[in-house]
Amino acid sequence: MASVAEPIQRIANELSRLPGIGMKTAQRLAYHIIAMPADQVKSLAEALVEGRTTVHFCEQCGNYTQNTRCEICENEERHNGQICVVREPRDVAAMERMRDYKGLYHVLNGVLSPMDGIGPDDIRIRELLARLSTEEVDEVILATNPDIEGEATAAYIARLLKPMGVRVTRIAHGVPVGSDLEYADEVTLAKAMEGRQEL
Repeated sequence: MASVAEPIQRIANELSRLPGIGMKTAQRLAYHIIAMPADQVKSLAEALVEGRTTVHFCEQCGNYTQNTRCEICENEERHNGQICVVREPRDVAAMERMRDYKGLYHVLNGVLSPMDGIGPDDIRIRELLARLSTEEVDEVILATNPDIEGEATAAYIARLLKPMGVRVTRIAHGVPVGSDLEYADEVTLAKAMEGRQEL
C-alpha cells in the first residue's frame, strides 16, 4: 500500500482537528485541495487568515464582527427592549435565519459547566448585568441550548435577573433536547420563540 505524501497527510491532520471532520473526510478534503488550481488554494488560505485576523467580538453583545460593534447592535430599529441571550455567535446566525426576532442579542461565549471548571466569571454574565443597568430592557429571552449546561446557565441567569424587575423568559422546547440551535430549522426556532415562558 502506497504511503500518503507528507504534505497531504499534514493537511489532513490539520483538517481533522475541525469539529465533525474525521480522518477519512479530512483525507478526502486534503486530496481535493491538492487537486484545486493554485489560485483557488491561495484564495482559500487568504480567506482563512483574513477571517481569523479581522473578526473579533462585538464590544456590546459579544457577537462576531469586523467593527467595534456588530450590525445588529448598530441597527437602531433593533433596540426594542428585548435581549436574547445565546451561548455563542453561531447561535445568533441560527436565530437570525428565522427572521422573526427583531431585538438585540447577548452572547455568553460559553455556558456554566462545573465539571469543566467553567463558572459564572468565565462567561459573559457580568457584561449582561452591566447592559441591563445602562440599556432600557423590558425582556431577557434565554435561548441557551436545551442540554444540561444550557438549562443550568438559563436557571442561574434567571435567578440573577428576577430581583432586577426585568421580565425573563425561556424559549420553548420546540428545539429538541440535546441538540444545538445551529442545526435547528427556522420553523422550529420560530415556534420555540413563540412558546417561550416566563421563568
